[in-house]
Amino acid sequence: MLGFSLLPAVVMIAGAALAVWRAPGPKLRSAILHFAAGVIFSVVAVELLPDIVQHHAPYEVALGFGLGVAAMLGLRYFTQRLEKRVASAGTSAAAAADAPGPGQAPAAPLPWGLLVAIGIDILIDGLLLGIGFAAGAKEGTLLAIALTIELLSLGLATAVELRQDGHAKGRIVVIVASTSLMLLVGAGIGTTVLRGATGNLLEIVLSFGLAALLFLVTEELLTEAHEETETPLLTLAFFIGFLLFLLLGMVA
Repeated sequence: MLGFSLLPAVVMIAGAALAVWRAPGPKLRSAILHFAAGVIFSVVAVELLPDIVQHHAPYEVALGFGLGVAAMLGLRYFTQRLEKRVASAGTSAAAAADAPGPGQAPAAPLPWGLLVAIGIDILIDGLLLGIGFAAGAKEGTLLAIALTIELLSLGLATAVELRQDGHAKGRIVVIVASTSLMLLVGAGIGTTVLRGATGNLLEIVLSFGLAALLFLVTEELLTEAHEETETPLLTLAFFIGFLLFLLLGMVA
């Protein structure tokens, strides 16, 4: 479990390092987001949904799914409020706190709203990874690979954003590496809480993860991917990701 948790975190850091060395173009980033969305959607359809449906527990599914939707909507509301609050406060206080000494260049203030939002998102990803392994080793492994692709894109995007704000390359990699640790925290919490979960409790947890993953695909990955003008090749990346993990789930 630890090794599968480390993989997405390491790839996120590698994505950040790649972005500060040579930032990807908007079309490449959109293609990665489309592919990641297809992969995660495939894991949901091929692995999680059959496990949920076969237990025939509609009340538990409705409860878990509702909690998942509520949690993700609440998370979005919280992070948007936080980002607006940080933006309205301006950068004057941060600039004063980071005032350089004689002969030093001023350090760019950290976008705390963005970083907290990313950290919470990664924490949720870690919890989902724990949920995946609660469903079974195969489900957890495929979800770990899917989240690896997602966090690659997130590492690229975060590094590009920080680079545009004027942060030094080394500082960017350290910031992204620190943020990626939230995945290990989430996975640890998920594994501890879900250890030995069976029956109705597991059904609620899996349904919660189902809703959270669907929200991630439709409201996060694809929304960001569509910021770039859609082309047939970008759309094709989604279906390639879906088909790849559909076939992998059949032969694994």
